[in-house]
Amino acid sequence: MHMASSREFVEYVADQLLGAGEITYRKMFGEYGMYCDGKIVALICQDQLFIKITEAGRNAWPGLEEAPPYEGAKPYFLIEELDERERLCTLVKETYRELPAPGPKKKRAERKKNGKEKDGKAGL
Repeated sequence: MHMASSREFVEYVADQLLGAGEITYRKMFGEYGMYCDGKIVALICQDQLFIKITEAGRNAWPGLEEAPPYEGAKPYFLIEELDERERLCTLVKETYRELPAPGPKKKRAERKKNGKEKDGKAGL
């Protein structure tokens, strides 16, 4: 059975990442997206931390396990050493630097009006 992540776990991870930048999180589909300075860099699913895979991340922390955060997802780095705060912050900073800047956000009503929303899913 699928267990959603606990708020306590999400807050612990956010606390561990404080040195990486402005860390925020948002509930998504019963789980959480983790943001660093406005860019989504990680997911928390079933009380596990998954960080987007980048070359910079691979160099910052070689040998990390890769696994999909949920069925059908592409692999992310699965982080099991949550107590290694400094290493975790470096990984998130390096990942952030390599990820593209988020595009300008359109308001939901505007997306619908412009016909950009298909099948009830916004561009995720």
